[in-house]
Amino acid sequence: MKIKHGFRWLLACTWLVSAIGFVFAQDPGGKIVLRVADSFPAGHYIAEQAVKHWMNQVRQASGGMVDFEYYPAEQLGKAKDLLDLTLAGTIDIGYASPSYISDRFPLSTVAELPGGFTASCTGTLAYWKLARDGVIAQKEMAPLGVRLLVTMAIPGYQLNTRSRFESLKDLEGMKIRTAGGAMDATMRRLKMVPIRIPGPEMYEAASRGTVDGVILPWASVLAYKLDEHVKYTTVGENFSGYIANYIISEARWKKLPERVRKLMWDAGEASTRNACGFADRANEADRDRLKQRGMHFVQLSAADRKQIETQLATVANDWAESLDKRGKPGTEVLKAFRAALAQEGR
Repeated sequence: MKIKHGFRWLLACTWLVSAIGFVFAQDPGGKIVLRVADSFPAGHYIAEQAVKHWMNQVRQASGGMVDFEYYPAEQLGKAKDLLDLTLAGTIDIGYASPSYISDRFPLSTVAELPGGFTASCTGTLAYWKLARDGVIAQKEMAPLGVRLLVTMAIPGYQLNTRSRFESLKDLEGMKIRTAGGAMDATMRRLKMVPIRIPGPEMYEAASRGTVDGVILPWASVLAYKLDEHVKYTTVGENFSGYIANYIISEARWKKLPERVRKLMWDAGEASTRNACGFADRANEADRDRLKQRGMHFVQLSAADRKQIETQLATVANDWAESLDKRGKPGTEVLKAFRAALAQEGR
């Protein structure tokens, strides 16, 4: 009886918070104020260049009729819960990365598979096409009841190691930190040993030699100060990826005036292009910083790169087949994403 009563109380509180937010958003003066929430710390470049750029675009285009309250750093909920909070109406626009909730966005993880692309804008714009109006929008976003507003794919993750290597053969048997999923499959295919370690523990693992290397973009190598221990890195590869999505529920979307919807929709592509362009420029700057700090950049041979391409294609095909078996269009999405990458120039 107490559990049932508590559950009813929780539902009532959730409804009340949503109701208050809706009333506040539609104030008598006609101004619309929307709550935006994500998990990034204040000032993080993904938020700054993607959603905050988007908010500024919408504010300006609306002449101040639309404004936002921004809550970073999981102030309104954990990263894995922001999708549900958006669907419940507790927040209006939420951050929803497929990495955190792959069970809810299994098709979207196509942009996080290894081997697809190296430049942020190539992967971002290929995914954008599918998730905005294409197969992912139709077969994943719509059934979930959400709409993609702005997104960004991180530049391709590189393999960063403590010890010198010149070829794939040199990497065999190395213990490499991963975040699980396709990263694990990638390492096994290339005869390395995946070790799952949380982000905050990577520095200690690298310093103690618990791992021989990590799969990360250069920005994260710098952010975690891993360049103090890893001194060799690949160039031009993509051993994994990460996609950052900001979404709104269809229910909330339909309650907005048509003019506001158009402004928000049009701002989405401009801000998505801004975000990926910044990421690509920053990636080059990060490379220069790492070089200055003594990082060695390894360009693998044509034969090794061909072997990597073959093995990573197998990882992607396995991903697609596993989704097909679950009744989801994995193969269709993979083909569409590869075609979109070809159009963007990989």
